[in-house]
Amino acid sequence: MNTAAQPSVLLVEDEPAQREVLAYNLESEGFRVLQAGNGEDAMLMVEEEMPDIIILDWMMPKLSGIEVCRRLKMRPETRGIPVIMLSARAEEVDRIRGLETGADDYVIKPYSVLELMARARAQLRRVRPSTIGVTLEFEDIRLDPETHRVYRADKVLKLGPTEFRLLTTFMEKPGRVWSREQLLDRVWGRDIYVDTRTVDVHIGRLRKSLMQHGGEDPLRTVRGAGYALG
Repeated sequence: MNTAAQPSVLLVEDEPAQREVLAYNLESEGFRVLQAGNGEDAMLMVEEEMPDIIILDWMMPKLSGIEVCRRLKMRPETRGIPVIMLSARAEEVDRIRGLETGADDYVIKPYSVLELMARARAQLRRVRPSTIGVTLEFEDIRLDPETHRVYRADKVLKLGPTEFRLLTTFMEKPGRVWSREQLLDRVWGRDIYVDTRTVDVHIGRLRKSLMQHGGEDPLRTVRGAGYALG
């Protein structure tokens, strides 16, 4: 699978053995797994990577999971990342505290790995629907990730693979402004060096493809910030 298209999960767990088992299962589910062994490392990694989902242990050295979650949910740029909190605290008051801090889901240890994978997929369905084959629609544009076809006003559009991944990114979050650097990470992947001007070239190609049968340009250039759909 193209790593740029793979959904990423940040796994924050201070127990190496548990982290290894979870990482193995998440990779089997098609996730690109990033790992951190404490809360401070997790915060640094979020700054660098902006994962699609975070699986976060409550009890950790340096910075607790609950504090990591609180900080992430306070910041506009990280507020939308789903957080699944893992905790041995089974009391209702603890579960409520975790959810009130902003966690999107709360899983009590010991947990079923299969159930955790299902919950991770459910959160992914919300933030990256294309990765599980959900058809995306915006105005008269329709994108089918399973057949790799794009339609505008029911006419098939011809798109190259990079333009297809760009459009998928835009259609998953219409209205969101993506910087060139964020698009490079999401579409090309962090491990590949590509000049930011390459983004502009492919945006130009995508615009041309979207208007090959007529219609207005749905892409918006935001001066000094990047690009957005709608």
